[in-house]
Amino acid sequence: MANTRYEDDNNSSGTSNRGFASMDPERVREIASKGGRAAHASGNAHEFTSEEAREAGRAAHASGNAHEFTSEEAREAGALSHKNDDRNGRGR
Repeated sequence: MANTRYEDDNNSSGTSNRGFASMDPERVREIASKGGRAAHASGNAHEFTSEEAREAGRAAHASGNAHEFTSEEAREAGALSHKNDDRNGRGR
């Protein structure tokens, strides 16, 4: 006899059959769509005006969140992301 309700539902990989991650993407989309419609119907959904969107873009650029890499920065980032490739059998 199982101690918990989910013990028998778990598959061999150790993941559970709970939550959005285990659902069919179309079902997740359907649920999200219902939530969006409900928010708009109740007046709780926020709709950006063009001025708000403009200000959000301006703020992102000012804070550095809209960063464009220089060639040298991109080269360094790429080298760092592959520094362990030889140890993992993915070397060039």
